[in-house]
Amino acid sequence: MKVLHVITGLGIGGAEQQLRLLLRHLPDRHEVVTLTNPGAVAAGIRADGSPVTHLGMTGNRDLGALPRLTRLVRRGGYDLVHTHLYRACVYGRLAARLAGVRRVIATEHSLGEAQIEGRPLSAGTRALYLASERLGTSTVAVSPSVARRLADWGVPPARIRVVPNGIETDRFAFDARARRLTRGVLGIPEDAYVVGGVGRLTPGKRFDRLVRAVASVPEARLLLVGEGGERAALLRIAEECGAADRILLAGACEDPPTVTSLGPSLPELLAAMDVFVSTSPDETFGLAVVEALAAGLPVLYVACPAIDDLTPEAAPGARRIGESVPELVSALRGIGDARLVRLPQPAAARRYDIARSADQLMSLYDQAVHGTPSPAK
Repeated sequence: MKVLHVITGLGIGGAEQQLRLLLRHLPDRHEVVTLTNPGAVAAGIRADGSPVTHLGMTGNRDLGALPRLTRLVRRGGYDLVHTHLYRACVYGRLAARLAGVRRVIATEHSLGEAQIEGRPLSAGTRALYLASERLGTSTVAVSPSVARRLADWGVPPARIRVVPNGIETDRFAFDARARRLTRGVLGIPEDAYVVGGVGRLTPGKRFDRLVRAVASVPEARLLLVGEGGERAALLRIAEECGAADRILLAGACEDPPTVTSLGPSLPELLAAMDVFVSTSPDETFGLAVVEALAAGLPVLYVACPAIDDLTPEAAPGARRIGESVPELVSALRGIGDARLVRLPQPAAARRYDIARSADQLMSLYDQAVHGTPSPAK
């Protein structure tokens, strides 16, 4: 089977890195087209052995990208086209149809309660989404919560399949040596109480509240992994709160790393933390929470469909909290000595292993192309 993946961009982000992880575990031949921004993840995909083509799209209304993408799909002789993220889904589904490829699967990575890919939902956004969705074979939701949102939007439930996001679970197992070395590299004392967070530094992640909360807990330090437009504002808040020396913004972290990656890996950064906090109130899955649980961290989260869709026994180290700063402060103080004990990997971490997600996706591919799903593993 020859599959083409079309994605909006390949900078460091959840959907982008999820595609790279899947390609590492999918058989057959897979190629990738990125409409824009062939960033660090594109380099990682190439290093893993899959070719990446940059279409050079200049914006949402660059209609000239459509014939270029159509010609590329037609020349490739693909059995199936798989699209990722809103712009790629709109253009990719249409290009595949124009090129004569009838089997088109789309993954919905980022449909929240009130936003899609960080942008507010609108009637126009929904109408265009639904119009292009009809051109595909099926739509993959990364969680049951996203599947329900798609159905509420108007996507026929019979066209929706759930294939959850995943992680390479074994890579995140806690390593005490990595903890010591990473803290040394970052200049964090061995006995420090480190609160951690991972994600793009955007307003929707509400990291400003986490900075204020940590500033109100004098014994705590914050290690925030990610990059984005809110970096300067977060540093300013830390300064205003008198906690600039306790707030460390570690920048973006490509995961999995490549040979050219600099600095500690994401599992090593998680090993350096004592408790993990996710302050985002609107998530489609909550991959960072699953990674933190796999690292044995106690987790405090505002919203995480990946955990809320399971029974409490699947992730006993995770606790849902309110999103206000006082509630965050109270939760951080309530962790107590729990930070001194690393938890075993919970059932949720194994449930969301990327190999299982890849098997489910291959079954969907086989069903679309051959009419019969491959045996479940």
